[in-house]
Amino acid sequence: MKRPPGEEPLKFQRGMRHNPTGPEKRLWSALRNRQVAGAKFRKQVWLGRYLVDFFCAEAGLAIEVDGDSHAHQQDYDEQRTAWLSSEGFRMVRFSNDDVMRNLEGVVFTVQQSLTLPLGRAEWAPPSPLEGEGI
Repeated sequence: MKRPPGEEPLKFQRGMRHNPTGPEKRLWSALRNRQVAGAKFRKQVWLGRYLVDFFCAEAGLAIEVDGDSHAHQQDYDEQRTAWLSSEGFRMVRFSNDDVMRNLEGVVFTVQQSLTLPLGRAEWAPPSPLEGEGI
């Protein structure tokens, strides 16, 4: 989808692409070059008025890596997820901590999310670290 009109959204998108957070860099290194189920991901993509961290167009899957700032914007995140779902996209969110401590589990969850039917907004925590969980 197209970015919002004007120069500011383009500058914002470029800034986000060129200055990723540590967790975004780490996840991008696992998603790029069709490493996960052969799916093509792009980073910092406009979907309507929302910029998502990673997007796979063929699966309609948007991925967000959320830092501490998202704790204060839960209403915004819920509206964003609802809009994306209404447009037929799926959203999967991971915390910075998930990406940094359990990249393998995050990638597994992304792989599983690629096979879900379109139009379902899904969130699933990553698989527990080896030896943890039930």
